Formats: sequence, structure tokens, C-alpha cells
Amino acid sequence: MTSTPLWTFDDVEHRFHEAAATSCRLPPARVAGYVTLWPEIARQSWEGYADDLTVLRIPATPAAVDRLAETTQWLQWLSVEQRKLVWARARYVPWRVIAAQLGVPRQTAWRRWRHALTLIVVQLNGRPPRIAETIPQRHAT
Repeated sequence: MTSTPLWTFDDVEHRFHEAAATSCRLPPARVAGYVTLWPEIARQSWEGYADDLTVLRIPATPAAVDRLAETTQWLQWLSVEQRKLVWARARYVPWRVIAAQLGVPRQTAWRRWRHALTLIVVQLNGRPPRIAETIPQRHAT
């Protein structure tokens, strides 16, 4: 019998960082309506770098987009304030800025973030973690 691996706090944190990075790699949203039928201008390599509007993007892989969709669904288990906190931290917003936005000390913001990610870990694992599982057992000799 194979058991499913349990999610850890670090796994969930890493997944949110990856989701934030993937969301930056998605193409920009465009307003539907106006379309041009003119072909794209084929520029030389030396011409493209002088343009301020040229942004070199590495597109997101389909697997990364699937993980992004799954990760954003986890946010439904949190309150709106917790969602904003988790997503801001996933984008590496400094604790000082997050604490100022919440109007709390940095340590309190950090504790709220840990609590929010712990709620997600509990939802993913389907049961709360036991303290005895986290403490290494000593073997009698």
C-alpha cells in the first residue's frame, strides 16, 4: 500500500513562490476589440534592444500554469486579508511593507502569514499535524 506524501509548510511556501513567478511569465491581458492585420515588423537583433517597450519574456510552461491554477485554488480556504498577505509574501514583498499595509508589527505579520500557510497545509493533508510526529523519537539502547 502506497501512502500519499504529506504536504509540509516549506512545500506550500515554495509552491506559492513558484505560482507568483509563473503569473509574471504569463502574457499580458489585452483588451479585445481592435485588431491589426499588418504583419509584425521583423527587426534586426540590434534594433530590438533600443526599444523601451520590448520586454523579453520566458513563457511559462503548461505544467507551471497547471500548478499555478491549483495553487490559486488553495487561496479559497483563507480570508481576503490572509490571501493578500500570502500572495504579497509569495512575490517577495518585504516584511516592512507588508506590516505597514496591515498596520501591525513585522513579527505579527509574520505570525499571520505562518498561520495562513498552516491552514493550507492542514487542508491539503486532510488532518491536523500531530506534535508527536514532528518531534524526533529517541531510541532506547
